[in-house]
Amino acid sequence: MNVLLFKRSWHLALIMFILSYSNVSFAETKSKTYDTKQLIRDVAVLYRKHKLAEVNKSDLSVSPDNPAKVNSETKKRVSRNSLDKTKRRARKLAKAKKRKARRIARARNILEARKAAKSSKVAKRKKSKSFKRQMTVTATAYTSHVNQTDSTPNIAAWGDRLKPGMKVIAVSRDMLNVYGLKHRSKVRIKGLDGEYLVLDKMNKRWKKKIDIYMGKDLKKAFKWGRKKVELQWN
Repeated sequence: MNVLLFKRSWHLALIMFILSYSNVSFAETKSKTYDTKQLIRDVAVLYRKHKLAEVNKSDLSVSPDNPAKVNSETKKRVSRNSLDKTKRRARKLAKAKKRKARRIARARNILEARKAAKSSKVAKRKKSKSFKRQMTVTATAYTSHVNQTDSTPNIAAWGDRLKPGMKVIAVSRDMLNVYGLKHRSKVRIKGLDGEYLVLDKMNKRWKKKIDIYMGKDLKKAFKWGRKKVELQWN
């Protein structure tokens, strides 16, 4: 209490010192002479007003005399809290989505790695099943026409009936007698898809030669012409 009185007296002394050098009049009277007691009262009133104004400014948000202000502030706080909650939820959802996407990506990578491993195993198996024999031969083409074979162009040398679309070759006699090919042997021709069956024989005058069956497509046979190919078999 003594400290408070000391502060107030010090403030009053300072104000009186400043007022002695100023022309400000706090009284509402028109007289030139100003009473000292009146001066002290006016200064005290001004000091109280100043302090009350500061208190009202600081406590306006929690003042019970201003419920509208309190309601607006509480509404603002509630809205801020709700916004913060929605932001937190949105962040949590975004994080959950990112985690899910990472899991899906990992699962896809694992599946792709497994598929690649399986395909490599299949390729290795295919390589292990590679043909034992390989030879470069001359390849021509023939069709089921009388002028290219005989009076029964659809019947092969071993009695097999040929139909367009079949993957069939005729081979020279040395390929059968010397190099180990047999009736219905499966062969591969490098550059062509699938496997071909040995179902026909060529004339005795040919050596290291094959004839690829083209059905009844003369244009395809002429387009093929004569080529050197790699023949593979077991």
